[in-house]
Amino acid sequence: MTEPTHDEAHGQALGARLNWLRAAVLGANDGIVSTAGLVVGVAGATADRSTLLTAGLAGLLAGSMSMAAGEYVSVSTQRDTEKAALALERRELREQPEAELEELTELLEERGLTQEVAREAAEQLTERDALRAHARVELGIDPDDLTNPWHAAWASFLAFTVGALLPLLAIVLPPSDWRVPVTVVSVLAALTLTGWSSARLGAAGPGRAILRNVAGGALAMAVTYAAGWLLGAAGV
Repeated sequence: MTEPTHDEAHGQALGARLNWLRAAVLGANDGIVSTAGLVVGVAGATADRSTLLTAGLAGLLAGSMSMAAGEYVSVSTQRDTEKAALALERRELREQPEAELEELTELLEERGLTQEVAREAAEQLTERDALRAHARVELGIDPDDLTNPWHAAWASFLAFTVGALLPLLAIVLPPSDWRVPVTVVSVLAALTLTGWSSARLGAAGPGRAILRNVAGGALAMAVTYAAGWLLGAAGV
């Protein structure tokens, strides 16, 4: 009889996975809301398909590039901070090994180990790889798996693009009279899904998350459509 395997993700691996999933959901949500607001606003002023397509594509590209650039800068700053922290820890281990051993012991005690066990564990971890031990226990960093700004940038770019494609296609594919209703229904359905997904990833109840998502998206489309209609009616 084959023993069941135990491949449940733990610790940093699970946390990193959830962070990436959450970022993907939020990126897609941004793409949906911002592009929907843009194309519905333009639809309030004109029914010309080429104008709607041009505006939607411009919004998609500008938004996805902005998301990617922002994520790259943010994660690069985080990576630089992690590298600086590791460099400082490396110097302290070289210059003050005994003090660092005491510090590691105290950190392990704070996690529930007795003083004797914490001391023994700290000594063994230090002998094996002092920098790795301090990086993980003290700093919460895996030296072999620092955050990658390019991965974050591409993930944000793709997530935003996928989200933005929905309102863009919904506004240009249906007949003129159905464009806005189809877009509104499609966007609200998608926001319901992303709200539910973000709540589940955060182990929270989905009701409020869905309501916030749907209400925010509906308000954005209502405001931009009204602005576009007023500008169109004024002949601007």
